[in-house]
Parts: sequence; structure tokens; C-alpha cells
Amino acid sequence: MKTIVTGGSGYLGTYVRQFFEASDFSRRSSLNILEDADAQIVENYDVVIHLAGHLDKTPEGAEECFRTNADGTRNIIRHMRPGSVFIYASTKDVYGAEANSYEFVAEDCPIDPNPASAFELSKLIGERYVEFYAKQRGVRACIFRLSAVFARPTDGNENGFVTHYVESVKHRWPIRLPAGVDPVRDIMYVDDLSRACRAFINSDREFGLYNLGGGRLNAISVRDIIGRVGKMLDIEPVIEDDPNIPAPLQTRYVTDTTLIQKELKWRLQIGIDDGLRVTF
Repeated sequence: MKTIVTGGSGYLGTYVRQFFEASDFSRRSSLNILEDADAQIVENYDVVIHLAGHLDKTPEGAEECFRTNADGTRNIIRHMRPGSVFIYASTKDVYGAEANSYEFVAEDCPIDPNPASAFELSKLIGERYVEFYAKQRGVRACIFRLSAVFARPTDGNENGFVTHYVESVKHRWPIRLPAGVDPVRDIMYVDDLSRACRAFINSDREFGLYNLGGGRLNAISVRDIIGRVGKMLDIEPVIEDDPNIPAPLQTRYVTDTTLIQKELKWRLQIGIDDGLRVTF
């Protein structure tokens, strides 16, 4: 199958593209998801893995979030040919504080009625575009609401959640954390994301919406991540508790992966320690 990855030169996209030996749809390859003429290239592909997005939770970033995450998604999927496959990277953040009521967050968790920023709302609008245009165009579509996916650093890209802490420990940079709280996340190495994409592509399902993350096996607190990395590198991490840093909206988020395991036969393959070692 001919596959193309939007954001294929990004932090995660680089590795997903390599996994599938896919083409790159990104500004580094002189393609822009907001340009209609550029988007038409997806007509030539069997699979589009849509990772391109804009993450900015400040008020100043609202316009770019809506343009990239919502309008860009619509512009890509509406050019796809019938029978092709579209995979959309959404986010766990659409659940907002509602997720705090769940030990393990399944797909029936309510969506936060008051999104914390334009980022969450723009990703949710993107989901609605996927649902609408998939039916209209006859496209097989899958939405993954991702937890904390991580990978090795890539040139020219900002580090993700986990990689930020790995790099900080490695370089002995001080790590500032909110005082009095130790958020828990389920982390997942990028190759397990690629395998989830492959599982949907190879399935016979017309549509899917799944929470995707490390699940209960890869649930870990932020301070434990930092501590494990320090032990692996034989470096004492420098942690600074800062009362001025607000606690995250989701103090604990661990994905319930029951549905994707049942419908796509996907299983997590990379544990916490193996994933962390790879990032070194």
C-alpha cells in the first residue's frame, strides 16, 4: 500500500514514516496541508496517517490551532479517494478534567464541555470533520485519542513530554515541577503507535475511535520517570518544586485499551524501561 504521513518530518512523524516506508507530507517537503493544490496529492495514496498538528494552549495560539488542526484535517480528508484509509491523531486532552473521575479512561468518558483552550476544541472539530468526510467520501477512517507518545529526539523538532525529561536529566538541566503534585501518565513508545495504525489498516473495519496509550502496564508518575532515567544514566536529577507552576488539568490519566485490543487485536509491545533506554 502507498502510504503518506502528514507531519512526516516531525517529532513522531519521522518514526512513523520510517516504519511504513512512507512519503512525507510536511512543510519540509514543501507541502502544506492548508494549501488545496498540495492536499490533492493524497488522491494518489492508499493510506494517509495524519499527524500534522499545532499544539499551543495559549490564547495567542488559538487561530493557528483552528487553522491547522481543524481546517487542515478537513482539507486533507476531503481529497481522499473512496476505499482509502485515513488515520487521525487526536488527543486525550478532549476529555479534560472529566478524565480525573476514571481510574482507566475508556471511550465512554464524557468530553469536557468547557475545553481548556482552542487546542482541545480544534482537535475535537477535526474529529467531526473525519466522521463527516469519511462517510461522504467512502473512506475507511480511524481516530486515535493519544496519551503520552514518545520517541528519540529528532532534528529541528521540539521534544515531547517524556523526551523533555530524558534530555533534561542527560544534560543535568534543572527540572521545574509543580509543587505538591505528581501527575501520572501512561506512556507509549512511538513504534506501538505505528503498530496500532497498521492494525487498523489491516482490519476490515470501516470506522474506529480508540483511546490509545501505554495503559495500566505503562502507567508512571512524572517523578518516577525522572528517577528511572537518572538511575539508568547514573545521574542525580535536579528537581525544583515551583509553587508558581499550576497543576495539570488531568492529575492522573491512564488509558483503558480494552476496545482497541478487542477490535484491532493490538497489544502494547514496548515497556517503560525499554522505551526510555531507546530515547538515550
